[in-house]
Amino acid sequence: MNALLHTLFLVVLFLVSVHIKDLVEACSCAPAHPQEHICYAAIVIRAKISSEKVIMSTSADPFSAIKMIQYEIKLIKMFKGFEKIKDIQYVYTPLDSSLCGVKLEANNKKQYLLTGQISIDNKVFIQLCNFIEPWDDLSLSQKKILNQRFQTGCECKITTCYMVPCSLSAPNECLWTDWLIERSLYGQQAKHYACIKRSDGSCSWYRGGPLPDKEFVDISEP
Repeated sequence: MNALLHTLFLVVLFLVSVHIKDLVEACSCAPAHPQEHICYAAIVIRAKISSEKVIMSTSADPFSAIKMIQYEIKLIKMFKGFEKIKDIQYVYTPLDSSLCGVKLEANNKKQYLLTGQISIDNKVFIQLCNFIEPWDDLSLSQKKILNQRFQTGCECKITTCYMVPCSLSAPNECLWTDWLIERSLYGQQAKHYACIKRSDGSCSWYRGGPLPDKEFVDISEP
């Protein structure tokens, strides 16, 4: 009986250790408003995925080489990154989802908004922690803001409000209250608003689209 209990204990210990290992190795991303993704990204593009190919990453250290997916893209529009790279033929992402690899449809039909970083050898890398969405899933406001407004708010700070009380700590700050109000990070503020700097240096939420300055909204207090 003791031997059976000992065996069961070892099995449970093994399963727990595997589960903990999976949790540790899983991709984890801090929540960020779409505007923050745009501001922090080195490159923001709209593109179709033409094909995909698994390759080994090039590295001076053979022990650090990992499998990557090389996506061949058809560039439709570049919103950010002009000064760093002129032409993009491929984007790269880890094959393993635990390393934050991104799986995209390579059918040359679906269009994506891709944000990512540029390596020193001018390769574009994307991962799950970037803002990557099918173009058709973006709201009309997000598309308009992307073209006209997002980058005018990169000097502003967006602070996530998870519970009350929460308040502004500086004039250039906007409170992101989607989670508090809708129990979803990607609610109305994420889909329809940008935090934009005003002429007096303060920041406020602004609904997407070519609206006049009086359309600034004050939802700093949840």
